[in-house]
Amino acid sequence: MEVFSFIFGACFGSFLNVLILKLPLNQSLITNTRSKCPSCSHTIYWYHNIPLLSYVFLRAKCAYCGCKISFQYFFIELLSAFLTMFLYLKLGLSQEFIFMCLLSYVLIVLSFIDLKYKAVPDYLLLMAFVISFFSSSFSLFESFKNAFLFAGALVLLNFVVTFYIQNIKSKLLKDESLKTQEALGEGDIPIIAMIGVILGVSSGIFAIFLAAFFAIIPSIYSNLVKKDIQTPFIPYLVLGFFTEYFFSLETFIKAFF
Repeated sequence: MEVFSFIFGACFGSFLNVLILKLPLNQSLITNTRSKCPSCSHTIYWYHNIPLLSYVFLRAKCAYCGCKISFQYFFIELLSAFLTMFLYLKLGLSQEFIFMCLLSYVLIVLSFIDLKYKAVPDYLLLMAFVISFFSSSFSLFESFKNAFLFAGALVLLNFVVTFYIQNIKSKLLKDESLKTQEALGEGDIPIIAMIGVILGVSSGIFAIFLAAFFAIIPSIYSNLVKKDIQTPFIPYLVLGFFTEYFFSLETFIKAFF
């Protein structure tokens, strides 16, 4: 079953690549379902589209035009495969496993869309939020309470940090562009609420701390090298969430301190 869960995750990861490509462009998932090379537009036959294996055997190149295939396709398939397998090892074949898989797949799509566009579809955020209630081990009342606590805390934090950026930092740096910058995006709110629903208050706070820690170096790199003041935060929230979900670092650290 572990091997099957890995293969299933890899196959679903191939579909996630399609969603990441098509959803931001509002392209139909029903019409033109056959995969095509983005360079030569040649239809990719099934034996050139086997998850993980095709990328390796084709040496990351299109079989028709020889154009390089983005590593993202292989990475998402591998990520989806490992996540599915780890969820099976943690939860077994259960209802919680099914909903956590669905939630994980939605979070993968959200993360990679946010990395590329710095904006995500609202319906995916709502989907992740709703699925989290079916994946939570807390009662419905407790889940809602945690969601409201986390969402409310984020709104307050966003207000304070945004005020600092727009009114203090913009004057200190004499940067007019900062006067309209928001500290956190609205898309972060449902993801943080989702973290509260799944992990609870204590572990959820630690997951958000991890997310901020993971985002430090990419944020500095983006500001100094790319001269981009916007850093997509959803991928790091997701990374912090999964790190705490699988490894329970908050409990581990409590044992020592």
